[in-house]
Amino acid sequence: MLGRSPLSRTGSFRPENLGPNALAMIGNLCFTMFVLGVLIFTIIAATYEPEDPLFHPSTKITTFLTSTSNATFKSDDTVVKTGEDFMRPNQTMVSTFINITDIENENSDNGFPAETGSNCEGNADSPIDCTDPEVFHLLMRKAIDHFKDIHFYRFGKAVRGDKDNNCDMAWRFRPKEGKTAAFYKDYRRFVIARENCTLTVVSIGDYHSGVNARKKKKKKLGFEKAPTKETPGLLVVGEGVNDTLPVVESEKSFSHGKYLIYMDGGDRCRSMNHYLWSFLCALGEAQYLNRTLVMDLSICLNSMYTSSNQDEEGKDFRFYFDFQHLKEAASVLDKDQFWSDWNQWHRKNSLSLYLVEKVRVTPMKLSEVKDTLIMRKFGSVEPDNYWYRVCEGETESIVQRPWHLLWKSRRLMDIVSAIASRLNWDYDSVHIQRGEKARNKELWPNLAMDTSPDALLSTLADKIEDGRNLYIATNEPDTSFFDPLKDKYTTHFLDEYKDLWDENSEWYSETAKLNKGIAVEFDGYMRASVDTEVFLRGKKQIETFNDLTNDCKDGINTCNAASS
Repeated sequence: MLGRSPLSRTGSFRPENLGPNALAMIGNLCFTMFVLGVLIFTIIAATYEPEDPLFHPSTKITTFLTSTSNATFKSDDTVVKTGEDFMRPNQTMVSTFINITDIENENSDNGFPAETGSNCEGNADSPIDCTDPEVFHLLMRKAIDHFKDIHFYRFGKAVRGDKDNNCDMAWRFRPKEGKTAAFYKDYRRFVIARENCTLTVVSIGDYHSGVNARKKKKKKLGFEKAPTKETPGLLVVGEGVNDTLPVVESEKSFSHGKYLIYMDGGDRCRSMNHYLWSFLCALGEAQYLNRTLVMDLSICLNSMYTSSNQDEEGKDFRFYFDFQHLKEAASVLDKDQFWSDWNQWHRKNSLSLYLVEKVRVTPMKLSEVKDTLIMRKFGSVEPDNYWYRVCEGETESIVQRPWHLLWKSRRLMDIVSAIASRLNWDYDSVHIQRGEKARNKELWPNLAMDTSPDALLSTLADKIEDGRNLYIATNEPDTSFFDPLKDKYTTHFLDEYKDLWDENSEWYSETAKLNKGIAVEFDGYMRASVDTEVFLRGKKQIETFNDLTNDCKDGINTCNAASS
């Protein structure tokens, strides 16, 4: 057999074997490439970390936030997106709003007071009976006819105002061209005149003037077109706010609970964007672990938002964000309340603490921890001590930041609603960013010129009709700079509405209550929040870096990066 071995090896090279051998080699090569391709794809799929899709929305609010999935932040004074900004109007609502014909066809079975067959003979000087169905119908018709740019969804029962000829009535509505899924609440005072047994509405008061119609507790409203079910978690602006701190009901319920707390770290006094990126990481981990997040409601406000130009401690989370929605939609506790209960009961009930001091210990590794409290304690070395580091790497595709749980303060949104209502929800808006960027010719060579009054008049001529109400959201401190625009538009700025947050306002009194009776400053972040939200409710919205200038939002040669 050894003697035949050379012949066996050379036999495969015979001419008649070349074809089959070539096909075999090609087949083996194709199979090898296929296996290699599968291996490469598997590796990529296992290690790929997708960016948070919320940072690539298709809506115009993108221009108000700059941050990326690897959580590198710029010192930016813009307003962060929150959950209500991503909600979309429920299209089925279109068929449920109230119009004049609904009122004319309505009867007592659907929420109206019973017919009284009222007779005004001999009662010409008597007080107006606001409970009379005729009065109720009159007020609803007048409201629908007067406020042409909103859809009405509910009317509350009319009640007596402050005088015999006044009636107060509340309603829930949405602007006809509303771009977010939210309801608004208003209550107005109507002045009514009677002449020859005919009632007429003489005037309608300002936004929230009908204080006697303000609903204190949930009860049946006077008129609703159909018994619709409201979207769960829908933002309602104008209702009373209940953002009291949640309290654990008993020692037993506290002892059976599971908690997560983040301690220390380098996130304090950073920008609000940075703070929320970290806070929502903590909240996301708590939800992943099915634990209650113990949160510090005391915020340090970065100097970019303060009048003192210094970082300011002691700001309440509830000044800026909707704690009522958060506590109703997620399991959270105030830190001070938690430690008070913990110190009272942990020894008696043998409650245990699990300490985590390494940021790279993933939430997945903590999922089996049975201890009552998991404490993540962060060090002093930046940036590895930022809370948001917990949600990076392999965790990013597993623990999701619950943006839908975080809404802007309803008190701030009520100011937004008041401004829009004073403009009858019929205005256009333009965002004009100048400040430091306009002075930096190296990064923004054209911004100053493109946002000058002459340039604005030229640019806006093709975008906004002459004579329109134009709300200008801007960081330009001297609004007289824009006086030339008054020749074509009725211009409006945030400071026109200072009465909505001055010492006589509802916002002022309610925030002072949260702050132990101490007055709260309407600071830079609040101003930016309100300014942004009023801008976003304009019928037409003109933005600085998309519509007014070709300069890039983050400086020269960054336009493609920002849009990618």
